[in-house]
Amino acid sequence: MPPYTIVYFPTRGRCEALRMLLADQGQSWKEEVVTKESWLQGPLKASCLYGQLPKFQDGDLTLYQSNAILRHLGRSFGLYGADEREAALVDMVNDGLEDLRRCCSHLIHHKREADKAQYVQELPAHLKPFETLLSQNQGGQAFIVGDQISFADYNLLDLLLNHQVLVPGCLDPFPLLSAYVARLSARPKLKAFLASPEHVNRPIFGSRKI
Repeated sequence: MPPYTIVYFPTRGRCEALRMLLADQGQSWKEEVVTKESWLQGPLKASCLYGQLPKFQDGDLTLYQSNAILRHLGRSFGLYGADEREAALVDMVNDGLEDLRRCCSHLIHHKREADKAQYVQELPAHLKPFETLLSQNQGGQAFIVGDQISFADYNLLDLLLNHQVLVPGCLDPFPLLSAYVARLSARPKLKAFLASPEHVNRPIFGSRKI
């Protein structure tokens, strides 16, 4: 049995960055898929610490909150920067990504065309900080922080791939981010995961096809 178990809905959502990290690190894991019907029945929700998924099990350790899970895996696999300075920058990047993810989630769940138009208009301002961070690190030819991959890279890649579907062409004004997506997606184990039926057939946003 693999030591890791992801308990989540049949969607990429807040777990695909975790899956990317595990796949790229050569790890296997078990999926426990929760349907909307079983979730609404109540017992599982009542058993979750915050009444939310994902739930993540690492052996006898049970964790909730996707960013806490990412940080735990970052520490476990040495994906948290080379020193305390880089670790602080990795945290900063990941917090910035959480802001963007929350904005995106609000848009998806409300589905109003006026909101989408405003979101698309404001998206470049949300993406620019990450282009800037790349430009400040080895001319954008490495990772988001330092010269080794961190858990924030998987989170950033997940959000950028999602946005390429949600807002096609959104990375065109950002050559470093565009190259970054291509470079990380070409990592052999990550490339295999991104091409797998499990990833391809898993909806990005809930039951929606995007």
